[in-house]
Amino acid sequence: MSTQTFNLQSIVESLPAGSLVVLPDIEWDEYEELLEQIGDRRGLRTSYSDGTLQIMVVSSEHENYAWFIGRLVANISLRRRINIRFFGAPTMRKEKRRKGLEPDACFYVQSAPLIGNRMQLDFATDPPPDIAVEIDIHHGSISKLPIYAALGVPEIWHFDGQQLTIHQLAQDAYIPVENSRALPLLTNRILTDFLTRLREEGEFQTILAFDEWLQTQAGAGG
Repeated sequence: MSTQTFNLQSIVESLPAGSLVVLPDIEWDEYEELLEQIGDRRGLRTSYSDGTLQIMVVSSEHENYAWFIGRLVANISLRRRINIRFFGAPTMRKEKRRKGLEPDACFYVQSAPLIGNRMQLDFATDPPPDIAVEIDIHHGSISKLPIYAALGVPEIWHFDGQQLTIHQLAQDAYIPVENSRALPLLTNRILTDFLTRLREEGEFQTILAFDEWLQTQAGAGG
């Protein structure tokens, strides 16, 4: 392990929940070495873009939002009989583009048959997820949309703690849209409404309300 990577690991181990640090002038091999050292440490997100490394230790609030969105999508999968593969926060990176990150959650919908029953992803050969979820309730982080664009992720759900915005990739940049392309019955408004209800009514009641709403959408596309 290089001295620089050892220092990076020391920084990671000292960060409290909810904190964020941005480090410039980090080489790609140092980034990869750090990923190898920290492994699948729960609650940690790294992102890398052209020498800038961002490290975040997510809070329980952050994780709860990501988990809840996963539950909503799982409900859609069950009710609508759609094969959706859910993955948490796998590291996606491309050395040639000098970009890498971990989403807060990601889903394979249209691309699920290409993943099959595999439990591990290999982004050297596997396609990017159809949807990546980005929770950004601790403001001040660098924009990750250019990283997602370089990795070819078609759709991003970005939640800032108040509003969820759906972004779709058009050429090399994202544009905000109203409806999800991967799951067309979902909109910015619907997702924001249920995330708001999560805070006000709690997870159990909100999941029940979402399930009731979903059953009224029998004729909607999915």
